[in-house]
Amino acid sequence: MTKEIIADAATRMEKSIESFRIDLTKIRTGRAHPSLLDHVTVDYYGTKTPLTQAANVTVDDARTLSVTAWDKSMVPLIEKAILESNLGLNPATSGTVLRIPLPPLSEERRRDLIKITKSEAEGCRIAIRNIRRDAIQNLKNKVKNKEVAQDEEHKAEAGVQKLTDSHIKKIDELLAAKEREMLEI
Repeated sequence: MTKEIIADAATRMEKSIESFRIDLTKIRTGRAHPSLLDHVTVDYYGTKTPLTQAANVTVDDARTLSVTAWDKSMVPLIEKAILESNLGLNPATSGTVLRIPLPPLSEERRRDLIKITKSEAEGCRIAIRNIRRDAIQNLKNKVKNKEVAQDEEHKAEAGVQKLTDSHIKKIDELLAAKEREMLEI
């Protein structure tokens, strides 16, 4: 019974960390990466569609992304979507290809991005702690209903805490790696 609760908590914590990794890929570091445009949506014949389903996004060089539209009529819509994405990017259109030069990040913008990254990490830590709280509450309910012995509950709580500590350590490691990457020039 307690193993199932711990396994469920571990699965949910892993999902939180995976979500944090995905959020980190959306934060710009100064280098071109196709995942920068993953959250951009295009109005594709009346339907909001992810850019990656309406065009091919590739890296030309370290500071340039290339977006090739699959339908020539979509080029202006893709350009508009990129401009409205609040990423500070200005695409240059040539036929069905949009070239997006990434401007170098200023020191102030890097600091702002680090603050955003830290707040994302804190949100993930809170999610992990909430999962721990749910697991411990679930264990307490099992003891109350006499489905689990108290000594087994204490062992399970220690296991949940150990799990929580290891996942928060992973978050801290991901955050430190992202900060180093952002401060590179």
